[in-house]
Amino acid sequence: MEGYHEPVLAAACISALQIQPEGVYVDATFGGGGHTRKILAALGPKGKLVAFDQDQDALQNLPEDERLLFVQHNFRFLKRFLRLHGIRKVDGILADLGVSSHQLDVPERGFSFRFEADLDMRMNQNDARTAETILNTYSPADLQAMFSAFGEVRNAKTLALKIAEERQVRPLKSVDDLLGIMEPLIRGQRHRYLAQVFQAIRMEVNEEVEALSEFLLQCLEVLKPGAPLVVLSYHSIEDRMTKNMLKTGNPEGKVIKDFYGKIYRPFQIITKKAVLPTPEEIAQNPRARSAKLRVGLRTEEEIFDSPEEEGLFE
Repeated sequence: MEGYHEPVLAAACISALQIQPEGVYVDATFGGGGHTRKILAALGPKGKLVAFDQDQDALQNLPEDERLLFVQHNFRFLKRFLRLHGIRKVDGILADLGVSSHQLDVPERGFSFRFEADLDMRMNQNDARTAETILNTYSPADLQAMFSAFGEVRNAKTLALKIAEERQVRPLKSVDDLLGIMEPLIRGQRHRYLAQVFQAIRMEVNEEVEALSEFLLQCLEVLKPGAPLVVLSYHSIEDRMTKNMLKTGNPEGKVIKDFYGKIYRPFQIITKKAVLPTPEEIAQNPRARSAKLRVGLRTEEEIFDSPEEEGLFE
C-alpha cells in the first residue's frame, strides 16, 4: 500500500456503516483499500463486500479475500454492476470522494503541480480525454466556467484568456507549461491558488460532478430500508450534493411534496451537521482539513413528513 495513507475519519466511517456480519456492503472508492480492509475485518464468513475503483493502479492493493468482489469501473455504474452480479439491495454504502494520496504522489499521473509530467489527470487511464485535451480545446468561456465552479479561482477569466492566448503560440503539453502561464497570475497564497486550479481541471477531466450525481441517485435505489449511506467529501460542491441527496432524494435539492404538502424524506439524517476531522488528524494528514462526513439511513420508499425540521440540517 505504498503511496496510500490511513483513510480520513476512518473510525467514524466504519462505525456509521453499522456493519452486520452477514451483510452486503459497497466501498465505492477502493483506492488503497484502507476502508475495504476495515469492512472485511468487521464482516463474518458469509458477508460480502463490493468495491469499485476505475484506476488500474488500485489492483495492486487488492486483498485476497473470497468475500470481496472488485469492480474496475467508475461508481457511476453502481446499479449496473450490482445487478450483473445478482445483487439487488445492499446493507450499506461508503464513498470517500476526491483524489487519492497515491494519485497525487505518482508524478507521471499529472495530478500534482509538484512534479513535471504530462497534463493527464485521468483517474481511468483508458479514458481518451486528458487535462491536455481540455486546456487546448475548451473555449475561454468554458475554461472560465470550469475554474470558477470547481476551483473558485478568483481571476478565472484572466487565467482562461491567458491559456487561450498562449496555446495559439504552442499547445500546452506538460505541467510546467501550465505553471509557466499561471505563475504571473497567482493571487494570494501560491500553494492554494495552484491547488484550486489543478482541482478544477481534475474534476472536469473525470466528470466528477456528473458521476457523483448518477451515483447518489442509484444509492437511493439499491439501499435496503434502514441501510446507511456514508459519504466523505472534500469539495463544497460534493458536500452540497450529498447534503441535498440526504435531505430531498436528489443532488439538486429539489423538494418533492405530496398532495398534502408533506415533504419527501428518503433518508433519516444521522449527521445533522457534517462530521469534521479533529485538529490532531489534520496535523497527521493535511488532506483531511477539508473533509466533511455525512450519513443518512434509507427510509421506506414512500416516506413523507411535515416540514417542521426543515432548518435543522446544516
